[in-house]
Amino acid sequence: MFIILTPVSDGVGVLIQCEPAIKSIIVHLDSVNNDIIIEDLDEQTLVVKENMVQLLKQKLEDRLKETYRPEEPLADSD
Repeated sequence: MFIILTPVSDGVGVLIQCEPAIKSIIVHLDSVNNDIIIEDLDEQTLVVKENMVQLLKQKLEDRLKETYRPEEPLADSD
């Protein structure tokens, strides 16, 4: 997962630069209560509320665990 967090000078927001797939998850998470994103800047960049960063990390981790399917071991061909 590629995410870069940079505090914004006003101390209220955090600039997040991430892969478009991760950004789409963040946008979806925000769509429930509109309580995470301050501004959607481009396809890879968002400003989110600083007080929501830890919760956002946890929600992203949970979502990625839900969608990650490790490869099943190959059956022996013997």
